[in-house]
Amino acid sequence: MASAKDPDIVVYFEGEFQPLANAKVGLLTHALHYGTAVFEGIRGYWSEEDQELYLFRPREHYERWRANARLLRMEVPLSAMELCEMTRELIVRNRFQCDVYVRPLVYKSRQTIGVHLSPETDYAVVVVPFGKYIESGQGLRVCVSSWRRLNDNAIPARGKISGAYVNSALAGDEARANGYDEAILLTEDGHVSEGSACNIFLVRHGQLVTPPVSDDILEGITRATVMDLAREMWIETVERRIDRSELYVADEIFFAGTAFEVAPVIEVDRRPVRSGTIGPLTHRLREAYTNVTRGKTARDSHWRMPVYRKAVSETAR
Repeated sequence: MASAKDPDIVVYFEGEFQPLANAKVGLLTHALHYGTAVFEGIRGYWSEEDQELYLFRPREHYERWRANARLLRMEVPLSAMELCEMTRELIVRNRFQCDVYVRPLVYKSRQTIGVHLSPETDYAVVVVPFGKYIESGQGLRVCVSSWRRLNDNAIPARGKISGAYVNSALAGDEARANGYDEAILLTEDGHVSEGSACNIFLVRHGQLVTPPVSDDILEGITRATVMDLAREMWIETVERRIDRSELYVADEIFFAGTAFEVAPVIEVDRRPVRSGTIGPLTHRLREAYTNVTRGKTARDSHWRMPVYRKAVSETAR
């Protein structure tokens, strides 16, 4: 089985399947200098019991990727379903039998110096083995960052634009340097936006509360999944502006994202959330999310795309 460090891992690059070692871009590539690229992240979960790898909501991720590319005047020539099939083929070719992370990237490929949106565009898709992004089983200790979230009229956070993630890197680096696990960013006018690379939820007075998409957040697919799971539990979710001080009086807080999954927060700025333990609603949603992504429940099975079962059925034909 291939690994992330294996130069022979098969990727999709410049219109064909080829070894990772051959997939190279030039030093003057526009996206490298100016961050003119849009990426996506998709999780795949291996089930030992089913001997199956499930991609979680790949169509929705690819639809978002194709839409976001248009922010930088780029077009991805394949449809979302064609991209799903190509990703399945990548996993089969690499014989992955482990959790994986899928990284699509569309970028300005012109070899040039100059700050402009050149028409030359290329794209690639890479799949690598991927374990836990952050260890959150005991809860995360976080801080409110001194860095503010980029405004939609500067660089849209909804776009997963590569250059915008310097904002995330600065906030995350500051948090870790000060002994925290993660950062919370505020909008320019001081309202809660999201984590450095994840959405945020609070529990207050029995309601699930999350910032609206107008507060410079990523329109998260995991965020939407959590809201759907909460709805199935008859839990009301409210999208509204959140003051910083609400972080200090919340009953529960957790992050949600493709990499983070559902990650409990037990402390903000050295102040314990609740009693400094993982709250009951967070625990229920975390468990439900894990069961859905890993195929442990028939509920919401339409969100999962099996990889090897389909490969076997196609071979049989």
